[in-house]
Amino acid sequence: MIRFTLCVALMIGLALIDIRVWFAVAYPVYVIGLLLLVAVELVGDTRLGAQRWLSIGSFSFQPSEVMKLGIVLALARYYHGASAKRARLSWWLLVPAGMIALPVLLVAHQPDLGTAMLILMTGAAIVVLAGLSWKIIAAGIAAFVAIVPPFVMFVMHDYQRQRVLTFLDPESDPSGSGYHILQSMIALGSGGLLGKGYGLGSQSQLNFLPEKQTDFIFATLAEEFGFVGCVSLLVLYAAAIFMALRTAYLSHSHFGRLATAGVTATFTLYLLINGAMVMGLAPVVGVPMPLLSYGGTVMLTVMIGFGLVQSARVHRYAEVTKGSGLL
Repeated sequence: MIRFTLCVALMIGLALIDIRVWFAVAYPVYVIGLLLLVAVELVGDTRLGAQRWLSIGSFSFQPSEVMKLGIVLALARYYHGASAKRARLSWWLLVPAGMIALPVLLVAHQPDLGTAMLILMTGAAIVVLAGLSWKIIAAGIAAFVAIVPPFVMFVMHDYQRQRVLTFLDPESDPSGSGYHILQSMIALGSGGLLGKGYGLGSQSQLNFLPEKQTDFIFATLAEEFGFVGCVSLLVLYAAAIFMALRTAYLSHSHFGRLATAGVTATFTLYLLINGAMVMGLAPVVGVPMPLLSYGGTVMLTVMIGFGLVQSARVHRYAEVTKGSGLL
């Protein structure tokens, strides 16, 4: 609650920043995020077999969080100055493709497949919303489906491949690789309609459920508050998504619309990926439930994004030109 209070104050402060300032810092934020990802490759800290953190004294952070906002700002600025023809179908599409591919490859190499997928899907959502031709969208979907099997078999790390195989058949190793998914589904089902009550969930309180306060907190909520509690939470998420999309609709600038839509896409992907993972509908990846899982880094990223959304709302009538900026 202390972290959330501080993040709300930060969000309100960022909402007061002119949308043209966000436009001016879009490319610098992206470049800084990219340089930080390169720094992780060179001098990053390794924890639990992954090199994802940078440390400055006693403070450590994941530069991939910076890139989640950087990719949204950079793509929104790029498409703000692009013509409809260039956004729909042209060789200029290689520019946003490269902007997305660089951070995705760096994050995937850490390795952090969940965050890499999040950045890739957020970037793809902005490119599609900017007016991408349906021919390219269909070809991209077909290429993705075709490349998944060889990617899983020959490119993924062994533990990542095992997660995919476990997702397909979790009962094959119930006490090993399938343990997380099976315990999560037990917790989800045992909550029933109204749940067992706050602090009374056997799977979570007796530590059968792994990562109960972070990646699998939605299963903890389902066990203790049941179907009604889960639906209530999802209604709140849907309300936040609807209000953010309405802000995108009201914004007069193309940059404001795309930046708001990009932040909304990131937030929605957090929700969908984590929910599918907890319910056994997707492989287990390190994507938390936004504003619910324990941890300050993701909350900070989400609230900064919401600050950008609120800025687009407050300054929805501002005209952003290619030379705009107050810096």
